[in-house]
Amino acid sequence: SAVVFPKKIATEQQSLMLVKRLLAVAVSCITYLRGIFPESAYGTRYMDDVCVKILREDKNCPGSTQLVKWMLGCYDALQKKYVTGVCLAADWCNNYWLCLQTVTECYHFKFKYTHNGPLLDFSSKDKKSGSPITCADTKKASILLIRKIYVLMQNLSPLPSDVCLTMKLLYYDEVTPPDYQPPGFKEAEYGGMIFNEEPMYLNVGEVPTPFHMLKLKITTEKQRMENVDKSILKQGESAEPLQVCGVSRDDPEE
Repeated sequence: SAVVFPKKIATEQQSLMLVKRLLAVAVSCITYLRGIFPESAYGTRYMDDVCVKILREDKNCPGSTQLVKWMLGCYDALQKKYVTGVCLAADWCNNYWLCLQTVTECYHFKFKYTHNGPLLDFSSKDKKSGSPITCADTKKASILLIRKIYVLMQNLSPLPSDVCLTMKLLYYDEVTPPDYQPPGFKEAEYGGMIFNEEPMYLNVGEVPTPFHMLKLKITTEKQRMENVDKSILKQGESAEPLQVCGVSRDDPEE
């Protein structure tokens, strides 16, 4: 009944398992709070003191079953250290081909891997930059990320009722075999994603472990942010606020 944090992240496998669980929790929370699937498609779990909904296969909801299959494909690419990003995009279902090209909201998870362990490079009042990452750091960042997702998702303007999802994986080309496709995926027919309206970019947060780094950015139509009170984007006095940012077209990472 709980999403358990390990007491120690001593191996790459322990770190990978935590990243998989965190990705599952984040995707589940996003789809639940945006009303994409019915209540029956979720189970209830606890992440520390935070109650979360976890997506599961539901025979009465083919969409949730499909997304679970996509997640398993993501796990395969994560395990092989091929995937650099996962884009979960939502748009109207008026036209199947249209929804592959244009989106109204996008959730971009970015991944980094290291054998030596990344240094603590996110803002922290308790630690200096360059300090080794502890399990407590990872747990604190994970819970903060999920809380930010909850706050933001509950205050954005609703998505269309006939929304559909598209998931795209981005790869590290230098290590990924040219013909690799994880289960449930195929070569993309369109390279980019176009927004119907003016987009707004949000840096939600990042979670480090000694072997991985997970970051989440959300892009949504600017009009959906107009009614959001900026003060709610802070989760307590010591928490990092959500950052609203622009994207440079000259930045290779973006």
